Amino acid sequence: MRAVRDRVRVVVQGGGRRGRGGAVARLLWVGAEAITTVGVVVALLVVHQVWWTNRQAVAAAQEQVRELERAWGTGTGMGTGMGAGAGAGAGAGVGGGGGAGGDVPVVEGASSGGGSVPVAPRRPAGGGERAVPGPAPAPAREEAYAVLRVPRLGLTVPVAQGVDKRTVLDKGYAGHYPGTAQPGAAGNFALAGHRNTHGEPFRYINRLRVGDELLVDVRGRRYTYVVGKVLDETTERDTGVIAPVPHSTVRPGAGYTEAGSYITLTTCTPEYTSKYRLVVWGTLRS
Repeated sequence: MRAVRDRVRVVVQGGGRRGRGGAVARLLWVGAEAITTVGVVVALLVVHQVWWTNRQAVAAAQEQVRELERAWGTGTGMGTGMGAGAGAGAGAGVGGGGGAGGDVPVVEGASSGGGSVPVAPRRPAGGGERAVPGPAPAPAREEAYAVLRVPRLGLTVPVAQGVDKRTVLDKGYAGHYPGTAQPGAAGNFALAGHRNTHGEPFRYINRLRVGDELLVDVRGRRYTYVVGKVLDETTERDTGVIAPVPHSTVRPGAGYTEAGSYITLTTCTPEYTSKYRLVVWGTLRS
């Protein structure tokens, strides 16, 4: 009789161990399912941020370009299409990473200073009949009022007043730093744009070289700037890069020393981060 009880006790104890093992297995399975679900959700969020927001921003920005051209009566003869700068990157679903959601490609503390100095229309050297257009008037805040074209990159992007992330930059626009010069004016016409996500219009400005043209159209008038210098990397607080005479306060010798009519493009670098700023400078062709 005692042997029977001992045998029964052993069987019951063994079953308890198997029960605990089954509970652990179920717990691990539930945990794996939870991790997989979270991973899928995160992946979908990344796809939305990187790919879908790019498509939305590119489409909306190009419609804004067409609206501006219709308002100016120029149609689409001057060209549209985001091209290599944003359209190619967005169409391929690239961009994002560390920059997704946190990429703010502006120079901090640089919202004022370097105002526009009006100048009279200039005539080109050599006595040509066509005058270089005078400076463009200042637009309303957050209003899209100009179009930037970069032939080397196949880039066409609307320019809006201000560098607010939500109302300007995340729309796929280039943002004009308030307080800096307007197109064609003496001083520095300074712009910021995303390098990754939200249309990423300035993604490939690192490919620009000295002599490349930067064309700015405003109400049917065209201002042609020529790339003169590129600053591969500086800090986000280097406000000198958008000063009236643009120069780096961090990298001695980088920039210009004489007054003139300049254009500045700023964006984040390296790609997929917002740690530093990449700067391209150009001068107005007279």
